[in-house]
Amino acid sequence: MPTAAELVDRLTLEVPDFPEPGVLFRDLTPTLADADGLRTITDELVAAFAGRFDLVAGIEARGFLLGAAAAYAAGTGVVAVRKAGKLPPNTLVEHYELEYGVAALEIRAGQLAPGTRVLVLDDVLATGGTVDATCTLLERAGAVVTGVGVVLELADLGGRARLSGREVHAVRTV
Repeated sequence: MPTAAELVDRLTLEVPDFPEPGVLFRDLTPTLADADGLRTITDELVAAFAGRFDLVAGIEARGFLLGAAAAYAAGTGVVAVRKAGKLPPNTLVEHYELEYGVAALEIRAGQLAPGTRVLVLDDVLATGGTVDATCTLLERAGAVVTGVGVVLELADLGGRARLSGREVHAVRTV
């Protein structure tokens, strides 16, 4: 059986010049659509933080897929960290800067019991803005972020540095 990293290498679709010239887009949806890929990646992410989380947080949108799979595998629940405006009131909101503007993430207010240990999952770690905002949002809600797991880390974009002091596990780093 190939490793999770080998499956990511084999199954990830690389699309040059998307969404703009000069960008190499790495599409993980074929990797997640593959049964062995999803299972092996999920198992690796859960094992990296085994026994250290009570809940999984998946970041919209592909993080939802990973979060649900990991929560099921670990026997925990999952919380969806949504883009702004997708949840009914009352929400907690965290605004953050992107390389091309400003965005916001939300969770339901009162959804997390104080001290809940949360594992944050997403598909790609690039500049780290979305993951950092997610961690801040969860901590404002009273949770303790015990780790961050991603399928693919784009090392040249420096996202790990933005998450300094947090344990980060990437299945594959390029």
